[in-house]
Amino acid sequence: MEEPNETEQLLIEIRDLQREHLEEYRKIAQHSLELQQQAVARQEQIAKLYRRVVIAGALLVGAAILFLVYISWPR
Repeated sequence: MEEPNETEQLLIEIRDLQREHLEEYRKIAQHSLELQQQAVARQEQIAKLYRRVVIAGALLVGAAILFLVYISWPR
């Protein structure tokens, strides 16, 4: 076999670098996707917690109103 000339060698190096860059891009894209999935899961958890807090707060306010009406009701 004959030795690859300078142009062929350069093209081979460019191809190899592009393959490395593509592999690195895939790793970063996968990591980014994992982070996004974690963020969505956290947002869902926070939304559930928020709903619980709002319901508990509404129940407490309702109970306080009922208590105030009860103690101020004429006997």
